[in-house]
Amino acid sequence: MAGDGEGEDAPPSGWAGAAYDGTSDSIGEARRFATDYLRRLAGEGLLVSTDGVGAVQLVVSELVTNAVKYSPGPCLLDLEPVGDALDITVWDSSLTLPTVAPPEPGRVGKHGLEIVAALSEELQARRTPIGKRITARVRLTAPDRSAGRDERDDAVGDVDGDRASGRGPS
Repeated sequence: MAGDGEGEDAPPSGWAGAAYDGTSDSIGEARRFATDYLRRLAGEGLLVSTDGVGAVQLVVSELVTNAVKYSPGPCLLDLEPVGDALDITVWDSSLTLPTVAPPEPGRVGKHGLEIVAALSEELQARRTPIGKRITARVRLTAPDRSAGRDERDDAVGDVDGDRASGRGPS
């Protein structure tokens, strides 16, 4: 991985990005990059709910997985807050635009973009001169289903998803 458009000491309230080599390790690296970025945003006072953290982690994982699986070479991840949401953009070298398949419970696989669409306020795919960019806008302040907990403290403390189950991120 390379890059973080902001630098370690710069405020994370703006754009941050990273480049990955396109191997399967890129998926976990991108999820950790996004998680660390959300921690920094929360540290600056932006409300990031537990559900918002989980949605961002899942969207980043699915989009980078698609880039790794269906496109040769590197991929890029951009994160940019927009109000109480986060724009997550993944670039890869494939010119083929993805399509969201209609829900089909019996289908094995190919549900990733369906999941991304369900978690996103907006989902766009655009060709670029040397590939494509997929942008998903995910609300950071999604209602937290865990009543009685402070959302920001919980989100920052549990961004890796391993609190109660003992399982790490998948």
